[in-house]
Amino acid sequence: MKKLIVISALTFGAIILGTNNVQAQNTTATTTVNITLNDVISIDAGSTAIGNTVDFNYATAADYNSDQTITKANSLKVTSTKNFNVKVKAGGANFINGTNLIPVNVLTIKAATAAGTMGGTKSAVVLSATDQTLVSNAPLGSALTLNLDYTIPAAKSSSSDILGKPAGTYTQTVTYTATAL
Repeated sequence: MKKLIVISALTFGAIILGTNNVQAQNTTATTTVNITLNDVISIDAGSTAIGNTVDFNYATAADYNSDQTITKANSLKVTSTKNFNVKVKAGGANFINGTNLIPVNVLTIKAATAAGTMGGTKSAVVLSATDQTLVSNAPLGSALTLNLDYTIPAAKSSSSDILGKPAGTYTQTVTYTATAL
């Protein structure tokens, strides 16, 4: 009987010791996160220069004899991952109404007094058919706004550039280009 007890005790001990092995569990996990960047420059939706119009109306003698300025808020909204320049040009040398022409240099474009959130060096540009720098070395940023003043000075509206032209609407496109530095 002693033999049976000893064998039972050894079997019981082997079972307990054999099943008492605890498996280790993971307590940490590691994941790799990648951020892939690309250079971006964009004139964003919400820019009033996209598909909008600037309308000058000369209806009275006073209109021809005074500066006319039209301010457009959020004319340009630019997102850029690098510093950038903004250039402007007309789609041709003249505002056109059929065969009648007004030279584009009657119009000056410049940053408004409350220019918006876009930094950089801003210049007044007398419009022409060649690219001219409106903003130089603007700092990078997201949704940077530029409010613009479109001005026809009295010196132009009271000159033969505009006076004596047939009545009607004269049209030309203006193109803005943002370029990363």
